Amino acid sequence: MDKLDRIIPAKEAVFLEGPKSRTYELGFAWKVFREFIRGFRTLHFVGPCITVFGSARFKEDHPHYQSAREMGRQIAQMGFTTMTGGGPGTMEAANRGAFEAGGRSVGCNVKLPFEQQPNPYVQTSITFEHFFVRKVMLVKYSYAFVIMPGGFGTMDEFFETLTLVQTKILVRFPLVLFGADYYRPLFEYMEQMAQQGTISKEDLSLVLLTDSIAEAAQHIDTFIKTNYHEGPVRRKWWLFEKYQRVKTV
Repeated sequence: MDKLDRIIPAKEAVFLEGPKSRTYELGFAWKVFREFIRGFRTLHFVGPCITVFGSARFKEDHPHYQSAREMGRQIAQMGFTTMTGGGPGTMEAANRGAFEAGGRSVGCNVKLPFEQQPNPYVQTSITFEHFFVRKVMLVKYSYAFVIMPGGFGTMDEFFETLTLVQTKILVRFPLVLFGADYYRPLFEYMEQMAQQGTISKEDLSLVLLTDSIAEAAQHIDTFIKTNYHEGPVRRKWWLFEKYQRVKTV
């Protein structure tokens, strides 16, 4: 075993060998397509949602867990489905708050090298193999996004969603950074980006930085009521799924 084999896992080492055959690439594309269709079928009736992003590492006694739990409760009271990454920590807390308040709770989990089981508070759950498919689903069915304190994955989700809003791929979708002390350095760096001209000053208005659950809920509620109107609910679906009733508290 050479040094490269000791550093790089086998799956990645094979990937570094170079281009695959067209048959392999076609098979990969088909696999991704099937994963998207499975996601569409599972999540077709869950919305409208508000997605809560955040760390998987916070325990039940942590203040950030408690804040996420209250956020899920507020989302349920607003009449929206709470959608998360489906795992532990902040994700579990938001799903739990929604579940306990009698709201709908959805989790989009992902297969990881270590075990991450769906938390017990999701009523609709789906596990994806690819992060990029999962992120599409976390955005596709939501009208607002709450970013609780988190790590690399949360930053990735925040900035990708913010980029979609900034470039108007998603139009009039509110984003909330929750946790003023945690996110103030990041927000100040974004202000520095505006000063340097790498983003527009107006881009900063796309994000609300707050420590208040009530302020976050009011911001989202006002934003949605200003920009959207309730339309008819259509229950038909071209792959013949039936509307699934979910368990309640």
